[in-house]
Amino acid sequence: MRIVPINSVREGHFLGKTIYDTDGRVLLKQGVLLNGPLIDRIKKLGIQTIYINDEFSDNVIEEIIKPEIKLRAVKSVKNIFEQLKGKADIPSAADKIGRSTMHKIQDQQMEIMIDVSSSIVDEVLSNSNTMINLVDIKTADNYTYEHSVNVAVLSLVLGIELGLNRNQLNNLCVGALLHDLGKAFTPREILAKPGRLTDSEFKIIQEHPVKGYEYIKDNPYVNPSVKVIVYEHHEKADGSGYPRGIRDEEIHLLAKILSVVDVYDALTSDRPYRKAVSPNEALELIMGSAGRHFNFDIAEAFVRKVIPYPVGSLVKLSNGDVGVVESVMPNFPLRPTIKIIRQNNISVDMETVDLMKESNLVVEGMQYEIPNHSIPYYLKNFK
Repeated sequence: MRIVPINSVREGHFLGKTIYDTDGRVLLKQGVLLNGPLIDRIKKLGIQTIYINDEFSDNVIEEIIKPEIKLRAVKSVKNIFEQLKGKADIPSAADKIGRSTMHKIQDQQMEIMIDVSSSIVDEVLSNSNTMINLVDIKTADNYTYEHSVNVAVLSLVLGIELGLNRNQLNNLCVGALLHDLGKAFTPREILAKPGRLTDSEFKIIQEHPVKGYEYIKDNPYVNPSVKVIVYEHHEKADGSGYPRGIRDEEIHLLAKILSVVDVYDALTSDRPYRKAVSPNEALELIMGSAGRHFNFDIAEAFVRKVIPYPVGSLVKLSNGDVGVVESVMPNFPLRPTIKIIRQNNISVDMETVDLMKESNLVVEGMQYEIPNHSIPYYLKNFK
């Protein structure tokens, strides 16, 4: 299995991971043979990258949490946003549906979030030694909800690395699921704007931590740590963040954790105004901001847990060879085992290279196309 930009997917590839629609229903099942109409259908969903199985890679990439748990979490986050859609702020929401009704809805929402979070924490704890290996696939319409769930899962992996206890992990997970709740009150045309935001539009975006906090601040079901995460997740270590511009020592530990993961997942996702960057580029940007935007120790711990060249990604080596990452040794993420692909007009030669044993070779970076991958399948002679 390897991850491929949708524009590089060809007819004859097999889908590596099931694709779901915006309501969590199966749209295309894992293993389906992709053709032109199906590829166009995926593009219309706003999906920019997918996992495929082809002649170059048939390995399995394990999920950190079960797909059904992830889908339930995405749907739960989406339901909260849907219930708040069209409301400008908390007072307007209360005026439209009544305060007592709103409080009942909030209580139900938070009970569901706490229950979903418990399931996610259980799953991640059962895989507590896991490295962050996969790049998740997101649809354009569901981005905010899928992003919130991804941030929850990755925050837990980092929280475990930092030695948080179960109670802290539960609060971290709930806070991650709710961290962008204030965006439910942000006009969609600003959130989905393809170009650069104006100063006034960016000020509106900067209001979302406050609006999210105001929505949950009086709810007895929500732990105070969760409320602080929602409020502080855009604060920066050097005081240049928002909404209060507080510095590293003043920012809550759980908010510091979430801020690193939030940026990583956003960077590795396609957005209306820019394409996703590769995991290794995102890690470089995070480490470059350690001590300024992020707490240095937390950023360093995160980098230890993320595989910069995930299994299934296409990479280029220092000798010019191109191959698919097959496996990665814990503690040695820059020295993976790679299946090298060499081909000419009539044949393809595959060779496995273990960079743990080939000290003269290094990964230079991600590759998005297999060179000369235009040979008809029936002409290929695999060695």
